[in-house]
Amino acid sequence: MSLENLVKIKQLQHHTTSPQEVARLLGAASGSLTDAMNERLSDASRFDLAYKCIMQCAMVALLANGYRPSTTMPGHHQTMIQSLPLTLGVEKEMWVVLDTLRKKRNQSDYSGELIEPAAVRACVDHAQALQTRIKDWLQRHRPDLAPK
Repeated sequence: MSLENLVKIKQLQHHTTSPQEVARLLGAASGSLTDAMNERLSDASRFDLAYKCIMQCAMVALLANGYRPSTTMPGHHQTMIQSLPLTLGVEKEMWVVLDTLRKKRNQSDYSGELIEPAAVRACVDHAQALQTRIKDWLQRHRPDLAPK
């Protein structure tokens, strides 16, 4: 599936971003990740914060490619994660883990499933990797949007 196909099925919309919008989201992602590393917080809170960083990075990837998720349609988190191979060239192995983390977040939010420490570590590690990847990608492919 292509990004344009996702537009056709109303999962994505075309969007023109700005360096300011990207900078705000990258700043929010950094704050979320910093807070996720605070071991005084509960595992559930740390997981949520790391997952939020992943979503913010995925949003930047979409914006930098000229799209944004259609939040009026269900499944926009899934769309954002599943578009990462198209927006950042994320490998299948990483995409699968990120989608698993998304499912774990849903189970925690909607059925109260506990978040174990290993899931927190995985989420923080993948949030860090994705944050690094989006910053590097911006420098190489969209320097006009890259943080100064």
